[in-house]
Amino acid sequence: GLSQYSSDPRTEWDLSAYSTRDQVLEAVRNLRYKGGNTFTGLALTHVLEQNLKPDAGARLEAVKLVILLTDGKSQDDANLAAQTLKNLGIEIFAIGVKNADEAELKQVASEPLELTVYNVLDFPLLSSLVGRLTRVLCTRIKEKSNKENADIPVNMGPQLSPTDLKISAVTSKSMYLTWSPPLRPPKKYRIVYYPSKGGIPKEVVLDGAVSSLRLSNLTSHTEYLVSVFPIYDTVVGDGLRGVTSTLPLSSPRSLRVSELSHNSIKLSWKAAQGATQYLVLCSAAPDGAED
Repeated sequence: GLSQYSSDPRTEWDLSAYSTRDQVLEAVRNLRYKGGNTFTGLALTHVLEQNLKPDAGARLEAVKLVILLTDGKSQDDANLAAQTLKNLGIEIFAIGVKNADEAELKQVASEPLELTVYNVLDFPLLSSLVGRLTRVLCTRIKEKSNKENADIPVNMGPQLSPTDLKISAVTSKSMYLTWSPPLRPPKKYRIVYYPSKGGIPKEVVLDGAVSSLRLSNLTSHTEYLVSVFPIYDTVVGDGLRGVTSTLPLSSPRSLRVSELSHNSIKLSWKAAQGATQYLVLCSAAPDGAED
């Protein structure tokens, strides 16, 4: 499977898209380069949420590897996203080209770094890595396959996914999430939420026995995308997704002016719920009007 990224990751093809080497090579030849920014953290989150799922071709019993190829320093927190993948047993190989930040590559990659971090001065030099990288990848897959007990049958996908996400008690700053757990309880839940018009994704990790959460400290009058992912020892199940907007902040009402004098006025209004202070702005009338 392959995804390209800038500020908005894009899946080029899923793990299940092609079944032969020639098909994959043809897809690579037809790939159109995606220019733009370098949001590596968002790209790694995209791979976890979109590409490493059963319905995208990720076999539950298979070893999971991610190869990151980048020519720049990330403009968001790549380390946090990478750590989430590594905590799930997903191995990351980091390959830098030209202006890549080697310190960041070492943060993102899995141990041992002498096998998982590569850096070359220009794109044509990537060909020099192919032989060694292929041998390392195949060896790592065999090692991990021997260590892990593939005890999750392929047909268990639906049993690993929660259902019926409900979003309630929505205020200007918070919302309450509930869902029905899958037939096979997960080890953890990972809840990811962010504004639909752009923003840094935030996440909360819960124990697998919990199936509800209150999200707080949200921005008012904003549409949020919410995802709930079940996490098992060797796989991430299909996630639930929802969209809800927080309420606007309440406003003061019924503004009244009284007790006018030559240099003062009195203002009164009905309180805005939850307000701790008020800002009152006063300006002279436009030109042409009496003061």
